[in-house]
Amino acid sequence: MKFIRAQKPDSPLALVIFALVVFGIVMVFSASSVISYERFGRNDVYLIRQLISFGIGLAAWVIFQNIDYHYYRKIATPLLLVTLLLLILVFIPGIGHSWRGVSRWIGIGSVVFQPAEITKLTLILYLSAWFERMNSKVANFKSGFLPFALLVLILGVLLIEQPDFGSFIVLTGIAVAIYFLAGASISHLILGMFSAFLGFCLLIKVAPYRISRLLSFINPENDPLGIAYHIRNALIAIGSGGLWGLGFGQSRQKYLFLPEVHTDSIFAIISEELGFLRASLIIIAFFYIAYRGYKIAQKAPDTFGRLVAVGIVTWFVFQAFINIAGITGLLPFTGVPLPFISYGGTSLVINLVSTGILLNISKYSK
Repeated sequence: MKFIRAQKPDSPLALVIFALVVFGIVMVFSASSVISYERFGRNDVYLIRQLISFGIGLAAWVIFQNIDYHYYRKIATPLLLVTLLLLILVFIPGIGHSWRGVSRWIGIGSVVFQPAEITKLTLILYLSAWFERMNSKVANFKSGFLPFALLVLILGVLLIEQPDFGSFIVLTGIAVAIYFLAGASISHLILGMFSAFLGFCLLIKVAPYRISRLLSFINPENDPLGIAYHIRNALIAIGSGGLWGLGFGQSRQKYLFLPEVHTDSIFAIISEELGFLRASLIIIAFFYIAYRGYKIAQKAPDTFGRLVAVGIVTWFVFQAFINIAGITGLLPFTGVPLPFISYGGTSLVINLVSTGILLNISKYSK
């Protein structure tokens, strides 16, 4: 097959993602101003941190956009092994950082990062390289489904132990999308879904608070000051904003009523300040990312590029869906950040690295 090198990457996709990031920085400042002052005596601490992450991420975007994506095929396995090690290190005292009983971070000096965000990208690269090598054997139960299921199970155990159930859901969605496109057997996918359901029932039995979250999703009035407090205040914020919003910086819920205002709950603050109509432009932007991204995958010159592109785009769109659906009460709230918009250094940098890889794939065509 003959490959033709395009002159430029997908500029419209790059522009939309860049606009989302800039918009996210502005909204992080607005959403975090109160909690930042409460914790640090200044209202711009989270803004400055996000700007630093943006600078690092933007530089990484440019670098990775100019690295031939085929290179990652060679290092996909070592990258995944390093990621697995990082997921284990979060539990090691002195290395792992805990907050409110959650162990999701690793600290090296003043640098703190979240391995779960890195795992999303390394898993995409590994599965894409592995399935390309397997070719038609992907549909084989012994050599295809069992190793795939075992890998997802290992990652699931490490993430749920943190606990980070939201990241596990996102990782599973990414993995299933790549597995399906690579040629998985439908019967194997059904078996996997049934096994996942049994696993979810087991998780509820082990940690009863999960069934409480599910019940609060079904009936938010059941425990308004307890497990349902978060989603109730998010819905109050969205409802208060109406169609056109209270005005930029005028959120009431960010005054220590709504938890995680600058991270998982930022869409509620956006809706409250700018109104649901303008907040819906974010949803349209992710639809556009899906459209441009899957077109890149369709035109990719090889299986590896196609699977990597599908994995990255599915990650962005699926995680955005889970975040927005959770904060609006359409799904149980799981606590994952809104890509490109929520506060979070590791998340933003890895999102921009992945964007660079996706745009590099867009430089090639059949």
